[in-house]
Amino acid sequence: MAERLPRSGRLLPEKEIEDMADDREIEEKLWKALEDSPFIMLGIDGAREGATQPMTAQFEDQDRDAGILWIFTAKDHDLIRAMGQSNQALATYTSKGHDLFASLRGTLQIDNDRETIDRLWNPIVAEWYEGKDDPKMALLRFDVEDAKVWLSTVRGFLKPALNKLLGRKPDAGAKEDVAELSL
Repeated sequence: MAERLPRSGRLLPEKEIEDMADDREIEEKLWKALEDSPFIMLGIDGAREGATQPMTAQFEDQDRDAGILWIFTAKDHDLIRAMGQSNQALATYTSKGHDLFASLRGTLQIDNDRETIDRLWNPIVAEWYEGKDDPKMALLRFDVEDAKVWLSTVRGFLKPALNKLLGRKPDAGAKEDVAELSL
């Protein structure tokens, strides 16, 4: 019965407030998982027959708050060429322990801002390029607009079997481990 007033000014029922809290927790798990294992499968919507490929994403706190991932790549990379057709990007993600899966959608653009390059530059990136001014390097900015995140815990794997044993539909309650996020 406790209600909260969101930015919209509309009173929210308790259930909606609980769902928002759960979504924030799941979003936090996504960012922590990406921090631990930053490897995504990235592609351009409608280009290259929907092919995605492995890329390493980077972000810092201010990027996370804005829903931005950064990817260093080469200017002659397939993704750069595909961006000529569309800048609508799709990415999939699987956490290191396979306990979190995500589908991310947003826009991709080249953003060779020197301050950002300086901020994100690290020894691993340096191995791929002839310095920060390498003319072959491009920094991609992936503005994630929304994500669907699935948590796959032991409870998640056991729940369908337990539900069936108790005479319920196997997928009963499955929504509590899935979040659709706007980033």
